[in-house]
Amino acid sequence: MRRTLLAAAAMLAMGCATATAQTRWTMATAYAEGNFHTRNIRAFIEDVERSTSGRLTIQLHPAASLLQMPAIKRGVQTGQIQLGEVLLSVHGNEDPFFEVDSVPFLADTWEATAVLDRVSTPFIAARMERQGVLPLFAVPWPSQAFYTRAEVRTVEDLRGLRFRTYNVLTTRMAELLGAAPVTVQVAEIPQAFATGVIAAMFTSAQTGVDTSAWDYARYFTDVGGMRARNFIIVNARAFRGLDEATRTAVTQAAERATARGLEAAKAAETEMVERLRARGMQISTPSPQFLAQLREVGTRQTQEWAQRAGPEGQQLLERFRAAAPR
Repeated sequence: MRRTLLAAAAMLAMGCATATAQTRWTMATAYAEGNFHTRNIRAFIEDVERSTSGRLTIQLHPAASLLQMPAIKRGVQTGQIQLGEVLLSVHGNEDPFFEVDSVPFLADTWEATAVLDRVSTPFIAARMERQGVLPLFAVPWPSQAFYTRAEVRTVEDLRGLRFRTYNVLTTRMAELLGAAPVTVQVAEIPQAFATGVIAAMFTSAQTGVDTSAWDYARYFTDVGGMRARNFIIVNARAFRGLDEATRTAVTQAAERATARGLEAAKAAETEMVERLRARGMQISTPSPQFLAQLREVGTRQTQEWAQRAGPEGQQLLERFRAAAPR
């Protein structure tokens, strides 16, 4: 009887240890399943679960089904969820450094984007950590384009149009272009166009495909602009509560997701444009005059950003300009 009781106690202890070792996290993103960002996150989750032999499992809620984009970062900070994907520039009102990658025409090539990523990430990580959040990895968006019903040849063609915006910088950009800014979340874009709430927007080919842009716009004018980043962030306390082996597995999976996501972004830049073309959209090339006008707007917004960001912002810009390709 004594041996039976000891065996039962041992089995119970083993069961409790297994239950304790298993951790379940919740993650939210605002983007659809077909988006390359979401596919990359799915691969990241599979990688983590495989590398940890199931000790850490992650349930993903895509397409803003759990939290809308503006609420995701706060959800991670408070521990409502452990992981989240955010377009960091949405939170530029908290700190100018969160929106530096969305300053128009500051970094408008892949090479310049890589430099800006390298010099800005330490500033961003330090600010996040003070908020109880850690950046796991970041993946850029492809180049940006104007979606309109009529062809856009110069800035004057945008004046007076109701222009979709999603952060402080795109709102300011719309103002400088002479358009009327209207904040619209991704999921609401088709209805906003259909009801006349907006008549133009500035976003990637991927977002155009995600929202079936051919149903509401005719012209796609790719101007480069910037390649803003989505950050995958984790609650700092939750991450540090993992055992060392699991933390290492998550970090290594994040490194692989960074490389995989960058390649997916570059591929989407051409593949998604071809999908828009196949659906009947007119792919328009911007004129030198139009690009010159847009770069003037970008120069002004860079100056305004530097003023808001203060001495550290100036330091970041100096490092970027010293290392950026000429």
